[in-house]
Amino acid sequence: MKRLLILGAGTAGTMVANRLAHELEPDWRITVVDMDETHYYQPGFLFIPFGIYAKADVMKPKRDFLPRRVQVIISPIEVIEPDQNRVRLVKEGRILEYDYLIIATGSRIVPDETPGLHEHEWRKSIFDFYTVDGATALQKHLRTWEGGRLVVHIAEMPIKCPVAPLEFLFLADWFFHEQGLRERVELTLVTPLPGAFTKPRASAILGDILAEKRIQVVPEFAVERVDPDAKSLHSYDGQQVDYDLLVSIPVNMGSDAIERSGMGDDLHFVPTEKHTLKAKHFDNVFVLGDATDLPSSKAGSVAHFQVEGFIDNFLRYVDGLELRPTFDGHANCYIESGFGKGFLIDFNYDVEPLPGKFPLPGIGPFGLLQESRVNHWGKLMFRWMYWHLLLKGKELPIPAQMSMAGKWR
Repeated sequence: MKRLLILGAGTAGTMVANRLAHELEPDWRITVVDMDETHYYQPGFLFIPFGIYAKADVMKPKRDFLPRRVQVIISPIEVIEPDQNRVRLVKEGRILEYDYLIIATGSRIVPDETPGLHEHEWRKSIFDFYTVDGATALQKHLRTWEGGRLVVHIAEMPIKCPVAPLEFLFLADWFFHEQGLRERVELTLVTPLPGAFTKPRASAILGDILAEKRIQVVPEFAVERVDPDAKSLHSYDGQQVDYDLLVSIPVNMGSDAIERSGMGDDLHFVPTEKHTLKAKHFDNVFVLGDATDLPSSKAGSVAHFQVEGFIDNFLRYVDGLELRPTFDGHANCYIESGFGKGFLIDFNYDVEPLPGKFPLPGIGPFGLLQESRVNHWGKLMFRWMYWHLLLKGKELPIPAQMSMAGKWR
């Protein structure tokens, strides 16, 4: 009997478990380990502070989305021992041995990495929305907030869903207009990037929209510390940004189990081969989703495209065949821009977001790098697709590798 062990039952881990449960022979034993029972629809966290979604809309039991043949173990991971092909769990000191390992342990926010951020003002005048509890606390705060300087701050890249901070500001602009407070609110983005986004063309377009909405951008801000009493951000080069309400995207890091196992980089992401998703230093270990150190976006669509290309490659690998370069860094992301409109971007390692139509060339119905109501509804519709199609491993009519069809240079 061959043993496949999957660490993590988030987006990537659940999708790959579903796909391989259908592809692998019955003599394979598939085990999934995760530290808790609840699956979160993380793109929905963005909508909670503004009352569009409730907490219950983004939570479901993980076991509902895993196939019956998969053994599910709920326990934190103590340490991975790849040289001995085994994983030690916290629960009862259990040891799991494997023939093949898939690491899909995701990423997490670590506010303690920034001095002053996670102190006595945490979730009082300083909030996050990258966790369900943070988003819910911010929603309660915004119900009674009467205005002032709202600063959205990115501590360090990479982060999950790089466009989410921009979306938050676009929705905040809409929300405060709806509340009749917009003239009393100053919106500012403080980012370590040179512009609004990581890709130049999209950054220019999104930067123009920020300017149109009177949202200030403070670029290339390398945060040194937060002063929660003075309500100010301080950079290493002496810049200072004052706030009344700070919405922080703290440092994102990989699982602490990766750190304990000595398998990660400085941020505890696992060094991963760019196109095959094999761990660089271990022949029978693969890495999916946010756990990788790849220069692709940490987003659900990327996990989906990784899994789509990975399945056949994994089957080749277990049959002793050479891996193919099946992952091209493909990312596809709706960007909520407020007032019932949105954008869509589609890009990969080598090609930045371009205008065009998606998924059908020349037809759409979604416009690339074009603001429209259709894109907004696409963003909202994706939640249903996520729960009912994506997680369950259903095939979607979108190729895993990015296509240039329908794009305009």
